[in-house]
Amino acid sequence: MDRKGYQGYQGYQEQGINEMSPAELLLLLYDELVKRLFRAGLALDKKDYDLFEASVDRGLEIIRYLDDTLDMQYPISRNLNRLYDYFCFELNRVKAGRNKTELDRVKTMVGELRDSFREAQKAEEQGRDAGGQA
Repeated sequence: MDRKGYQGYQGYQEQGINEMSPAELLLLLYDELVKRLFRAGLALDKKDYDLFEASVDRGLEIIRYLDDTLDMQYPISRNLNRLYDYFCFELNRVKAGRNKTELDRVKTMVGELRDSFREAQKAEEQGRDAGGQA
């Protein structure tokens, strides 16, 4: 792909992201976080420590971003802040000790949190659809 084609594709991607709702962006971030933690586990199994560390580091960056964007006026945000701190603490331990068991535990927790957000988004959309049809 030439430079002009790449720029067009990148613009298309950015436009798609800019048109997403906050809930869709949140789910996109969680999907990427789960993917990075899954990739870290595979890399650890293969003893590819560079990919393992890069994947954990990217996961930590995503968690920090999620934490930085919390609106602390809501009680749920304070709970999420503590949970994100816990995830960062555990992932730093995972990285230092190359601990697959702890990585899998954090990955499961992150996946469950993502699924909870997904269900909340579906419920909100169904509520809006039902309200609009009445």
